[in-house]
Amino acid sequence: MKIAILGLGVIGTTYAYAFQKAGHQVEHVLRDSKKNNAPKELSVDLLDGRYYSKGENKHDTYEVRVAEADSEYDFIFLSVRHGFVKEAVETLRKNNIKGTLVFFCNFWNTRKEVQEWAGDYDYILAFPTAGGHMQENHLYGVLFDHLMLEGEQKAHISNYADLTDLLTSADLKWEVPHDMVEWIWIHMAINAGVTSTAARSGNLENPEELALNLMNSSSELSLAIKAIREALKVVEARGVNLKLYKAELLPYKIPAWIAGKAMKIMFAKNELTRKIMTLHNDKQDIFYCCQSVYQTGQELGVEMPILEANMKGISI
Repeated sequence: MKIAILGLGVIGTTYAYAFQKAGHQVEHVLRDSKKNNAPKELSVDLLDGRYYSKGENKHDTYEVRVAEADSEYDFIFLSVRHGFVKEAVETLRKNNIKGTLVFFCNFWNTRKEVQEWAGDYDYILAFPTAGGHMQENHLYGVLFDHLMLEGEQKAHISNYADLTDLLTSADLKWEVPHDMVEWIWIHMAINAGVTSTAARSGNLENPEELALNLMNSSSELSLAIKAIREALKVVEARGVNLKLYKAELLPYKIPAWIAGKAMKIMFAKNELTRKIMTLHNDKQDIFYCCQSVYQTGQELGVEMPILEANMKGISI
């Protein structure tokens, strides 16, 4: 298949690497100002969780191919920072880049707003389970064996089977939640509870240190569980029936002190999860989750004393 990746960011490039290795033609849609400076290849250090539960360390190279205007693709993956999704689609439209859009990012928006972003493009919502950071021309990443994908009935795209074939070819599985927009809100709420607790006693200039401090402390993790519960009340206040997501939310229902100890053990044993926590260093993206949930909670009158205290301690 012919796949386009918007930009040369960590998430998009990690999946681009997997698709290219599976034999697909992968190209990156770059701004004119970045085309001439784009590297011809990247070195890749990847903890790949697709084949072994503990992950497999891979050291490889990735060939960067730049897309041209007036091109058509089977799928276009958009994994961009908050606030830039609409601009990203406009970039595609301006360059007459055609194909089914795969929105692959955090957003605290409604489905109506997403539809407005897409405009005349067919689109589907998905969510990656990968992360890392880029340093010069070197990708440090983590890739899990699955991702979240909107169900065929809600996606309304004609090539859904082609998308699942693409994922299968790259040895990626997928899970279909009740509603993709609501699932992303829940995911952001959980992130807000975790990251605000990690960041409350330090500066986001060093996210790795903050993540390590959190993962090594059962008491801090217990506090994060309580913050997550408050953040989930914000999602519920937006009209989401959390009972439809019982399986995903079960770990946050048990007593916080037990959950904290269990999470500490999980982080110690699960190298994939531990690695992705320490590699993610986009402080603006981290703060976006926290701020979105917190501001909405204030607007809706949700009581969230722990989250509020956490937010007061964050500096960026």
